[in-house]
Amino acid sequence: MLNSTAVGRVVALYRYPVKSMAGEMVETARVWWHGFEGDRRYAFVQAGTTSAFPWLTAREYPELLHYRPSFRDPADPARSAIDVHTPEGALLPIESNDLRLAIETRAGRRVYLLQLGRGTVDSMAVSLLSRASLESMSVEAGLALDARRFRANIVVESFAGLPYAEENWIGGLLVFGDRPDSARIQAVRKDRRCMIVNLDPDTAEQDPRVLRSIVRSREECFGIYGTVLQPGTIAIGDVIQLIKAG
Repeated sequence: MLNSTAVGRVVALYRYPVKSMAGEMVETARVWWHGFEGDRRYAFVQAGTTSAFPWLTAREYPELLHYRPSFRDPADPARSAIDVHTPEGALLPIESNDLRLAIETRAGRRVYLLQLGRGTVDSMAVSLLSRASLESMSVEAGLALDARRFRANIVVESFAGLPYAEENWIGGLLVFGDRPDSARIQAVRKDRRCMIVNLDPDTAEQDPRVLRSIVRSREECFGIYGTVLQPGTIAIGDVIQLIKAG
């Protein structure tokens, strides 16, 4: 028998037009099989590498967080061109050779731009984090943590009010709102973290206390991953129904 329970409410939505660059908060998002429309569809790739993880990210070049991509047509990210605000104040098209050369010079390695329709996510299409978990980890790490540090797509307020309540949703189906096109996402597993969470999203400065705290208290995991079972929309304010075998 399947049980449906209201478990939380969406309080923030983020998409990241270019992998490892700054993200943007949106009021609503359209979700397809490969995640949020316009999310991580572009990346800069390190030339000459045979690594299974060839992307240039903030691991190698923390100042990537200071580049701010934006869609020229925010309402249609699937077809919109992208411009990037550089740390120096320039506004350059994502395909600009000047942008590529500036990144190469500062990162100290050759790169090229890749557009990938299914996205350049590290593991799964959608990631989710609760506000209570964020507050708990802030206490654990001894500093105020911004949700943007963890680059999740969906930030929620869990009705249980308990940190890490979202981990109990794993194995269930999350339905966002009650619209005819409400997205349905299967909660699959915990989100295993890396050193990027140490980087402040505004300053790009590193603080090892963050990952150290996650490793110590949460066995390296923070938030959850999901896969899209029914494309649709998600909006801030959506009540989340958890459908799970009882």
